[in-house]
Amino acid sequence: MPSADELINLGDRRLRVRRLTPAHDDGLDRTVLVFLHEGLGCIEMWRDFPQKLCDATRCSGIVYDRTGYGRSSPWPSDPGARYMEIEADLVLPRLLAALGIEDCVLVGHSDGGTIALNYAAADPEPLRAVVTLAAHAINEPVCVAAIQAARAAFASGDLRQRLAKYHDDVDGAFHLWADAWVAPGFEPMDANGRLPGVTVPVQAIQGEDDEYGTELQLGIIAGKVDGYCETRLVPDCGHSPHLQQPAQVLAEITRFVSPLALLG
Repeated sequence: MPSADELINLGDRRLRVRRLTPAHDDGLDRTVLVFLHEGLGCIEMWRDFPQKLCDATRCSGIVYDRTGYGRSSPWPSDPGARYMEIEADLVLPRLLAALGIEDCVLVGHSDGGTIALNYAAADPEPLRAVVTLAAHAINEPVCVAAIQAARAAFASGDLRQRLAKYHDDVDGAFHLWADAWVAPGFEPMDANGRLPGVTVPVQAIQGEDDEYGTELQLGIIAGKVDGYCETRLVPDCGHSPHLQQPAQVLAEITRFVSPLALLG
């Protein structure tokens, strides 16, 4: 673990956190960008995108490994298929409080975007806005098919080997994600019950060629949240818009976040 990273003790788990500062500080108070990684992700798998977004918006940032991923500790008990709701309702609020974050914008990729929407549904005091990248409001057949393919690749050893360098418990990290998504009747969130509770501004971004979801995800998010929502469908792009079309996505998020970021 890099020496600059911290392990934040939440009592029943420890989460690895990396703090980011913008390259240029103009002295103005701004919100904090909090980055939530995808289902098989961790701090490193964001690459340099969080730092670039902090530099562009002049906001400080927090990137962290969620429970059971990267170098964070495993789940104290099996969360089952509700792991995203538990992260949103019980873990993220405690982490923000432990870090002293009173004002933030969540930037979530895939599972991280769904967790961000679940969290926003409770209208929490620290939250200023949400940016989602390839978030899921519902579980589509295309997603189940893609995860079935990932399960086969993991079983053959190739995917497991590539992921093992990122996660202390690669088997636990993989099966937490994959087993939930292919379970009969699984849904990533209660879209009808939760999305209408989202009143903060939302920017929802998705790749036009996303192998885990269709443009329907954007329509459901925009159609059900109660506040302002803008959607962006990125051409020539799959499930990781911030990595596959970084310049366009960086510009879009910067345009959305910058006017909201100043405090006071």
